[in-house]
This record gives sequence, structure tokens and C-alpha cells, in this order.
Amino acid sequence: MNEHISLAHGNGGRLMRQLIDELFTPLLYHDPQQAQLDAAPLALPAGEVMISTDAFTVKPLEFPGGNIGSLAIHGTVNDLAVSGATPHSLSLNAIIEEGLPIEQLRRLIEAMAIAAQHSGVRIVCGDTKVVARGEGSGLYLATTGIGVRPAGLALGMGQIQAGDKILVSGPVGDHGTAVMLAREAFGLRGDLQSDAASVLPLTQALLGMDGLRFMRDPTRGGLATVMHEIALTTGLDIGLQEEAIPIRPAVRSVCEILGYEPLYLACEGRVVAVVAAEQAEAALMAWQGLPDGEQAAMIGEVREGQGMVVMQTPLGGERLLAELEQEPLPRIC
Repeated sequence: MNEHISLAHGNGGRLMRQLIDELFTPLLYHDPQQAQLDAAPLALPAGEVMISTDAFTVKPLEFPGGNIGSLAIHGTVNDLAVSGATPHSLSLNAIIEEGLPIEQLRRLIEAMAIAAQHSGVRIVCGDTKVVARGEGSGLYLATTGIGVRPAGLALGMGQIQAGDKILVSGPVGDHGTAVMLAREAFGLRGDLQSDAASVLPLTQALLGMDGLRFMRDPTRGGLATVMHEIALTTGLDIGLQEEAIPIRPAVRSVCEILGYEPLYLACEGRVVAVVAAEQAEAALMAWQGLPDGEQAAMIGEVREGQGMVVMQTPLGGERLLAELEQEPLPRIC
């Protein structure tokens, strides 16, 4: 193949066949013949079938702690996981910009393959398109995932009650800050890693608890946006303890320098859970016993109210946490 993607890699001819046969198929497909099918047959275990879809764009394509390839797999796996499902299979659509180096594309596909293997999912079908130079950001990825969750498992905002506790599985804002530093757009550098990872071990650790009400991965809009979604949907207040929310010193420093609020920055490997008060400590201990949950924290509670998000400050006062309106950063996921 050439050293860079050309428009001919998307015309259905020899170069497109080479691209699929030499990069996508050997790295992503367990059965090479499956890459030739227009539709993939699936044999799913018993339970309630869950489906989720997402699209991914990020600059730069590679950042400390991950890249757009691993991000696409983890993002869809995580959406299924926080719904209580065990992810099973994914489809993949790749929209490649003319001029993307073939070797960089190989690294991104390899990252997808590793992330899929670690998450226990298979990529069973896909499609590639090539757009002209200047019409993309190097690579766009779109994935659809199918998983299965136990029949009768009730998770959702409709289950949330006043008195429930709010947990987060680790420090927030890592991904948004890491991508921002990777751009070097503000003259800042650092060694902060994105938190991009599968949250499946975290979600499965809580699934056996009767008091589990709701889970969500706080991606675009961060932790604050999840809190507002809960408040607006339930009509209940969310009371947060500012000192209890885990934020890395590096994230806090960058946000103080640039005037950002870490609670609005994306996470790609964290879970927010709402749990009945009597089981909240057990849930917290379950998370803290996992490698990705050692810094998990109980950060607040659900209260009777009027659908507001209220933050208690270290000095004992309270302030309203506003809903996100403007982009806190250029789009990063």
C-alpha cells in the first residue's frame, strides 16, 4: 500500500481491498470471512438485548493514555456496561481522511483490537469510507454495540429516590485535561494520562446489589452534566460535597490557570452511580477493592427539592452548580 491514505482507498477497487484485507481484517476480525459479509449473524445469550451507538472525533488522534481507536471501543462498551449489560459485539464504521499516514492508521486499529480483546467483545461487521483532504479530522469512527443484561434488571433515573447516595469511581476531568495538554494549544505540557478504559469491572461489581438505582459514564459535559440530567428528570435536588469529589492536583492546577471547571470536563473511564443509602458503603468498598476504583468516593446525595444541583463548599456555604451551556473546551470526544 501507499504510505498515506488516498481517495482510491475508498473507491471499491484494489487499494480499498488491500486496506481492508491487510489492516482491518487481520487485526479486528476473528473470522476473516466475516469481513466479507453484508450482515453478521449473532448468537446471543439469554437476557434483555441492549443496543448502543456512538461516534468519535478527537484532536489529536493520539493522546497520553489512549487514542481514537481505543476510545471508540471503550466508549461503546461503557455505554452498554452502565446500562447493566455485558457487551457482546460491535460494528465499526471508519471515515478516513485522504492523507492520513497508513502507519498511524495501523496503530489506531491495533489499539482498537487490544481494547476489544480486553473488553471481551468482537467486532463483527464494519464499513470504510474515504473523504477528501480537508473534509475530515484525520479519522472519524462510529460504533454500534450489542450487549445482554439480566432480565428484570431495573436501572434508570426513574428508580432514583430521595435519600439515595451518589458515588463516583475515581478522579474526574482527567480525559479532558489530558487531551487539552496534548494539543499544546495553551503553551502547557504535562504527563497526565487520560482515564480512557473499560468500566465493565466497575459496573459488574455493583450489579448484584438490590439498592443500585442508576449508573452513567460522565463523558461529554462531565460529572456536572450527569447531575443536572438526574435533577431535571427526577425533579429532585442533588447535593454535592465539594471536598469529597476526587480531582487530581494536575487537573485542578490546569483548570485554575485557564479558568475551567473540572466538573464539566469529560471522563472516559469513570462511572457515576446512585445507590440506596443502606448499600452505599458496601458499593463504595466494592469499587475501592478494584484497580480502577481505588480512589472511588461518595460525593453527595439525592434530596427532596426542585430539580437543582447544589454544591456545599469547604467553608460550609452552598452554591448552585449551573447547567453547561457553552463548550468548556474544543470538542474532545
